[in-house]
Amino acid sequence: MKYILYIFIFTVVSLVNGQTKLDSLLQKENKQTVPYITVAELVQKQNFVLLDSRELEEYQTSHIQEAICVGYDKFKLKKIQKVLPKERDKLIIVYCSLGIRSEDIAEKLQKAGYTNVYNLYGGIFEWKNQDQIVVDAQGKETENVHTFNEDWSIWLKKGTKIFKKSTPKKE
Repeated sequence: MKYILYIFIFTVVSLVNGQTKLDSLLQKENKQTVPYITVAELVQKQNFVLLDSRELEEYQTSHIQEAICVGYDKFKLKKIQKVLPKERDKLIIVYCSLGIRSEDIAEKLQKAGYTNVYNLYGGIFEWKNQDQIVVDAQGKETENVHTFNEDWSIWLKKGTKIFKKSTPKKE
């Protein structure tokens, strides 16, 4: 019984500590100008536009189904306005790997007059960590998630980590 209690306490502390570390990272890297939406909240939503602000190679490795790749380095608001709703108050959710690049893109959308823009907390990593499905460029379910580089890969706890198309790292 004592052993089970120790395991339970260790598990709870580990989960809370992991969340706290992600909170700390996002507070350090982001300006908190865009409200977050959690994975749990997103899976309950309907009738929204989902934008992936990662680069094309990351998107092609895997993305959340129905997401539109808008990129980051070469993001052009005028180019993507063709896929955005004409109604400026329609729900738009932006994500990237963790929620850092997506905040920048979401800010640009806000400055353009979109009023219902959210940043996915923890990005595609948190999506996959919570056992949600990602698809590849052909729309087929995959375990692969592009982690940008080895340093950022520590945040992906589930799935196959891809740094480059040819170098998977399974954990």
